[in-house]
Amino acid sequence: MGGFFGAVCKRDAIGDVFFGTDYHSHLGTRRGGMAAWDREIGLQREIHNIENSPFRTKFAQVFDEMRGTSAIGCISDCEPQPLLIRSNLGTYAICMVGVINNAAALIDQYLSFSGGHFDAMTGGRVNATELTAALIDQKSNFTDGIRFAQREIEGTASILILKEDGKIVAARDRLGRIPVCVGHSGEGMCVSFESFAYAKLGYDDVRDLGPGEIVEIDAEGMTMLSQPGEEMRMCSFLWSYYGYPTSDYEGINVEMMRYRNGAILAKNDAGNPELTGIDYVGGVPDSGTPHAIGYANQSGKHFARAFIKYTPTWARSFLSGQENECCKVAKMKQIPIRDLIKGKRLLFVDDSIVRGTQLKETVDFLYQNGAKEVHMRSACPPIMYGCKYLNFSRATEDMDLLARRVILQLEGEEGFSHIQEYADSGSERGKNLRQAICREMHFYSLEFQTLEGVLEAIGVDPCKLCTYCWNGKE
Repeated sequence: MGGFFGAVCKRDAIGDVFFGTDYHSHLGTRRGGMAAWDREIGLQREIHNIENSPFRTKFAQVFDEMRGTSAIGCISDCEPQPLLIRSNLGTYAICMVGVINNAAALIDQYLSFSGGHFDAMTGGRVNATELTAALIDQKSNFTDGIRFAQREIEGTASILILKEDGKIVAARDRLGRIPVCVGHSGEGMCVSFESFAYAKLGYDDVRDLGPGEIVEIDAEGMTMLSQPGEEMRMCSFLWSYYGYPTSDYEGINVEMMRYRNGAILAKNDAGNPELTGIDYVGGVPDSGTPHAIGYANQSGKHFARAFIKYTPTWARSFLSGQENECCKVAKMKQIPIRDLIKGKRLLFVDDSIVRGTQLKETVDFLYQNGAKEVHMRSACPPIMYGCKYLNFSRATEDMDLLARRVILQLEGEEGFSHIQEYADSGSERGKNLRQAICREMHFYSLEFQTLEGVLEAIGVDPCKLCTYCWNGKE
């Protein structure tokens, strides 16, 4: 996916933006970038590949190479950014978080009348941030340009712009699928995807931007350029998986949501005879662990960490470019505690089950170390649709999803007409889905959180949440 951070200060802002951007490293590991504005130098920019080395390592020299009272930074799982753009709106730096599903059509439309061009990447692709800038530049000011871009883009685009006067323009995506927060201190203002990023730097909360809202900040304060819309579809998966434990979205803390979610799972399992004699409850680390704690606390079963992830030197395996390498890295990270595995009946809670490839490796690893039974619980409903609004699952086609693939095996394409039945554990199709996954994945038993359960755990008005990956509703 990706995240961004920007600050405008009465002093040098490089340190704040360096640390604030680094606090978004859980959101992406492909590219990192910073841009700064200094009254004498003007705009500066650096971009690095961070696939094999973290942001803080690649940008450690930035304090010697860049200066300015205004700066923006981003972590990205897609194209390099921020970009420096020179246009009819002046020279500015821009980064964006989101995805443009109709990029090809927008590019063709732009080239048909502009007489301009794009910097093409391998295969002729165009950087989504450059395309966003091209849309913005079709209007006479940033506010109208951002509004136009967000209307034209099918997908999601939260935007951060550093202008040549040192001010920052921030825009939350049209339906508020991801957060944009503003903070202040006695020395300036900041804007961030994650509010905890600026809290650690001494900034206090001002407020979250509303869906589609556009603001401009300088060192003295914030000016609203475009009012927020009323419709919101915030990504529910942020609480379940992508959000950092210390993050608060719409006033709801991620860690606390996961405890509640695990407790609801345990209530759903109450009285299940298959779970008699469970020795330990554990999480599939890292984001599955708080769900498992909630489950253990509610069920009264002992919580234990039967294996530990060795993370000091290994990259995040789910972002590896090749499937075999991804599985190898995942396997190498898992260090067993055999006293907690051998001869034990174990129940694990994972944050979600997407393709299931790494999860099967984990279960096989547990049996290889002597586990007697491995029961699995997913803190999300079955994922039936690849996300088309954020780019964290852009590489996952619908038929790569474990639940979809098993439905096809069970009933052919006709099964896709009964997806909601398959999601329901009480239906015959739902039971068949779970049994088939258990056979393929070597689970002793399997259950998913219900959609009602995950929405209850979040605690935000359901009409403000996006649940597309689970039920296909726009």
